Amino acid sequence: MSEILVTRPTPAIAVVTINRPERRNALNLSAWQALRSTFAALAGDRQIRLVVLTGTGGHFCAGADISEFARLRADADSGAVYDREVRAAYEAIRALPQPSVAAIAGSCAGGGCAIALCCDFRVLHRNARFGIPAAKLGTIYSVEECGLLYAVVGLANAKRILYGGDLLDAGAAKEMGFANAVVDDDVCDRAIAFASRISENAPLAIAGMKRILHSLAAGEVERERAHIEGMIRAALDSADYREGAAAFLEKRPPRFSGK
Repeated sequence: MSEILVTRPTPAIAVVTINRPERRNALNLSAWQALRSTFAALAGDRQIRLVVLTGTGGHFCAGADISEFARLRADADSGAVYDREVRAAYEAIRALPQPSVAAIAGSCAGGGCAIALCCDFRVLHRNARFGIPAAKLGTIYSVEECGLLYAVVGLANAKRILYGGDLLDAGAAKEMGFANAVVDDDVCDRAIAFASRISENAPLAIAGMKRILHSLAAGEVERERAHIEGMIRAALDSADYREGAAAFLEKRPPRFSGK
């Protein structure tokens, strides 16, 4: 049974589903690795305009699968190897040039929160519960994970989530800014609907602005400046730029190709 599934409800939309329902979609090492390789592959597919990340069996992701820690994360050395794979998965999700939405129902905890925060947006079902239990487990959420949380919910809310270690409801998620929307029906369908207008816009423009915003949030603008300026030049030389200008003057919807 594949731990990470990819379906295409339309040619332009990819739905990535964590498929470990017996563990509430908690990610073991092979699932972390599959998540990384899946998002890396999707990043290179120009036909895809939107990626939705979700989980099967009524849950999003209960975090890392602690049942394998005694074998694969037993000490500092093995923990460092394991953590490199986790960080690689985070980076692959964040580096995706297309817009991404986490469609969250049920449990969203620990590393599950982190992969949701790596997405551009989060749509929660009313039954969703999210939280980071690190303080109750005696572990420390990593610098990268804390940074993801801080960038989305701010300092005071990040402290509330991390220090308390409790699971919070969808109302709290919306109040804190973790949730962009809270819904009562099919969360995956609603996530697609939430981002449908976004996904119709110019892919090169979205990819460039996404790179800029991530660089600003990480304080890495100067390190990324040459690459960002290259993306800006490429957008101005693109067929999509010419199509966007023509569509505006002709008062019609643009037809972007991603080229």
